[in-house]
Amino acid sequence: MNTEKPKIAYIMKYVTFGLIIVFVVLLMIFMSGSNKPFEEVESQVEASLNTEELTRQEDSMFKRNFGLNAADYSGVMYYTTGASMSADEVLLIRVKSDDQVQAVTDAIEARIASRKNDFEGYAPEEAKLLEGAVQSVRGRYIFYAVSPDAEKYLEVFGGSL
Repeated sequence: MNTEKPKIAYIMKYVTFGLIIVFVVLLMIFMSGSNKPFEEVESQVEASLNTEELTRQEDSMFKRNFGLNAADYSGVMYYTTGASMSADEVLLIRVKSDDQVQAVTDAIEARIASRKNDFEGYAPEEAKLLEGAVQSVRGRYIFYAVSPDAEKYLEVFGGSL
């Protein structure tokens, strides 16, 4: 009787189980956010922004545009242009709890829809920028950008975590 086959099957079962565990751990590491302080992530993202075009906005402007109170979050960085004919804006938020993520992403979606409606008839190039808006949720960090450089900003955000 050949007992070699059952031993190999037994070993393969544990090897497969081990690989699944490693995969899950790696997935959790790479898909999670970061424990870096908001100030570190903010400074890296801020350094990449075109500050000749974008200016930092007060919390009141964040509340007006997104309907959210900045004091409810661990950190908020919001930049827009001063021009009313421009859709460019960059937002970085660190939520205090995971249950805040949906409210923020919903507010971003509502902002995009509202801005598309604003620009649709008279500024098609700005409406097109809104179509290419980038968003990312990484753990407790949420990033959103509308800009010709949005992908670059997103890359800096991802690298800062």
